[in-house]
Amino acid sequence: MLTNELEGVNKDVYKTDWQWQEGEYTVTRTNMWTAPGCHNGCSVLYYTKDGKVEKIEGDPLSPYNQGRLCMRCLDVVETFYHPDRLKYPLKRVGERGENKWERITWDEAYDDIAEHVRAIWEDYGPESIVSMQGTGRNICWQTPYLSYAAFGSPNFVLGFLSGDACYLPRTTIGHCFMGDFFVADCSQHLEKRFADPEYVFPDYMLICGNNALVSNGDGFFGHWIVDVMKEGGTKLIVLDPSCTWLASKAEHWLQVRPGTDAAVVISMLGVIIEEDLYDHDFVENWCYGFDELAERCKDYPPEKAAEIAGIDAEDIRAAARAYASGNPSTIQWGLKVDQTVCGIPLAQALLSLGAICGDIDVPGGMMIPRCAYDIPDSYGCGMWNLSDEMLGKMLGVDTSPLHALGFDPTANGDTVLLAIETGEPYPIRMLFIQSTNPIANMAADAPRVYNAMRSVDYNVVVDVFMTPTAVACADIVLPCGMSCERNSARVWWWPLRSIVKVADYYEAKSDEQIILELGKRLNPRLFPWETDVELMTWWIQSGNRFHAGWPHKTDQTFLDLTEKVIDWPDDWAYRKFELGWLRDDGQPGFNTNTGKCELYNTLFDAWGFDPLPYYEEPPESPISTPELFEEYPYVLTTGARTWEYFHSEERQVPRLRESHPDPLTDLHPDTAAKIGVCEGDWIWVENMRGKCKQRVRINASLKPDTVRSEHGWWFPETDGAEPNLFGVFDSNINNLTVQGVTGPTLYGAPYANQICKIYPVTKENDCSPSEIVTRKGGF
Repeated sequence: MLTNELEGVNKDVYKTDWQWQEGEYTVTRTNMWTAPGCHNGCSVLYYTKDGKVEKIEGDPLSPYNQGRLCMRCLDVVETFYHPDRLKYPLKRVGERGENKWERITWDEAYDDIAEHVRAIWEDYGPESIVSMQGTGRNICWQTPYLSYAAFGSPNFVLGFLSGDACYLPRTTIGHCFMGDFFVADCSQHLEKRFADPEYVFPDYMLICGNNALVSNGDGFFGHWIVDVMKEGGTKLIVLDPSCTWLASKAEHWLQVRPGTDAAVVISMLGVIIEEDLYDHDFVENWCYGFDELAERCKDYPPEKAAEIAGIDAEDIRAAARAYASGNPSTIQWGLKVDQTVCGIPLAQALLSLGAICGDIDVPGGMMIPRCAYDIPDSYGCGMWNLSDEMLGKMLGVDTSPLHALGFDPTANGDTVLLAIETGEPYPIRMLFIQSTNPIANMAADAPRVYNAMRSVDYNVVVDVFMTPTAVACADIVLPCGMSCERNSARVWWWPLRSIVKVADYYEAKSDEQIILELGKRLNPRLFPWETDVELMTWWIQSGNRFHAGWPHKTDQTFLDLTEKVIDWPDDWAYRKFELGWLRDDGQPGFNTNTGKCELYNTLFDAWGFDPLPYYEEPPESPISTPELFEEYPYVLTTGARTWEYFHSEERQVPRLRESHPDPLTDLHPDTAAKIGVCEGDWIWVENMRGKCKQRVRINASLKPDTVRSEHGWWFPETDGAEPNLFGVFDSNINNLTVQGVTGPTLYGAPYANQICKIYPVTKENDCSPSEIVTRKGGF
């Protein structure tokens, strides 16, 4: 059983201290989180000698990951000491794109940044500074605090992410639906894990929108799914266009056309309601709008949903009956829920499925988490330092009531792009770019974003390697410390975990050091701490001001957490809605207008949005654009995760690159034969916006009309200067995606449901898309 019980453990082999000496090595028990990495914070043992990490092991005593590590983490020492890592602050000396730099000191870098910030304050106002970050790195609160407290700007944004289409559609509708969020309960929030007497294994797990074994997305360690399958016999229902390992083990695999999941889930709801398989007690006591939901579901009978999604109607019925039979069932959802224009209604349908079956916040169901000790591990950290007038200038607040009311405390990426391009509602004069490489990864319509970023007067990039984004647009580049080189913590969601500095790399500094030192230059009143350790203690204790109804608070310091390694707050409970923990008034219920899970969303109704789940066809598809589909006759889905890489990271790392040397596009064997290519051949993937080239990988589990291409590719071994720019546009699938096409709430974007044509790369048609973009004006 998975537990942290230590009775009988040989403590000469598995020591319980947080740090000890083992021969010539100092061993430190802590947690690994970016950079590099993923969304998780797995427990590790660092073996250091002479101030350098010599090896890494998984911590076998950790209830979190039980010593298991992915190949990225097992090879992380090679990444830590890669010779191409940024070592010193750099200032551009050539033209943008020439990749010419001079080494400067940290003081010179900070002085340069502060001088430009103050000039922008004087001439344009703080709102003309935009801070942005990517996904994964441990700066969920650090960069926002820098933006709100040091720059005084309301414009913190997620790297030109169109439609906020990464996690935020799910979190936003979760707060509208029930005032909170859910995660699949695999016992990960319980210190004793499966040995906890209250825990119950889910009978069924519905997996929609991710392949968690590879992605480990949203702080969810994918192997927890395998654990509940092995230990508790949990059965799977998987919605996925490709037969992943999880799909191959599923009792029900629904091979949906990319972007059509919402029609299937609403149809499943209809089956459960029509056949009276729902939880009457939970619906009657804790749900609002059931009759309206039941009426809406009549619009999506299984035969209609099956036609939309390209599957069998009886498979929909069987999956619905199976899910409803679980006592409990749970849902594991991921990024592809967000990456469609109907990301919000799809997430709403999934929430409704869990609610009507009574699976909300019960053991083994859809657990409602909060960050341990209410620590504000969020994009709103420090927002309280801004005036209402300044908050009203946040880009995007006037485009959607969801943004205006702070359901998503970030600026809107599409609106930021338009502001850069048009100067409206005001000009953007500076970008502070921390841990994001937009033109290689995050930005849809990558060539458009490349041109926009280059047009901004002054840009600072904080990263661990020189990236295409830095070469293309940066004026200052700051070298960032990796996970072993920082004092920090991981809280998303629960428990609280330490990250302890055990090494240095040249002059690289942690994100915490950078925001503290830069913040003290610009606004020392809001940066009163002298060290990163003091800063972390403030952050750990900062949750004491939030959520009056949530009982656990802490006065521990960062050094206390360092010795604990993992801190599991004592007061955890299921069915928090019965205890008054979820509402600010301390009353039982959910933190919504009605106090219930709102199947019919009263906020959406007031704002003029559809208050019920619905399906919307992708904007470009065989159904919505049939004439265009004749020219581009394949459905293109993008962004599938790989074992070796996290988004655009780690293409420099030799062992990882050896395992996966080139970008891959999956084709059905009949499709490959039709265009005359074999495994490993280079092909063009093209649509009306652009094209890129990738190698063929045969995937017999795909449907013949579906193409699946990888994202995040660039080639750091090639010339970094333009026109090549590390080959960033050569294999960039975001040459084909579109910025600014979203759902009516401005959430959700069709990253994963496009159309394309494919054909072989030949001697006659081969060319450099990077040169086309950087020198010839684009496609």
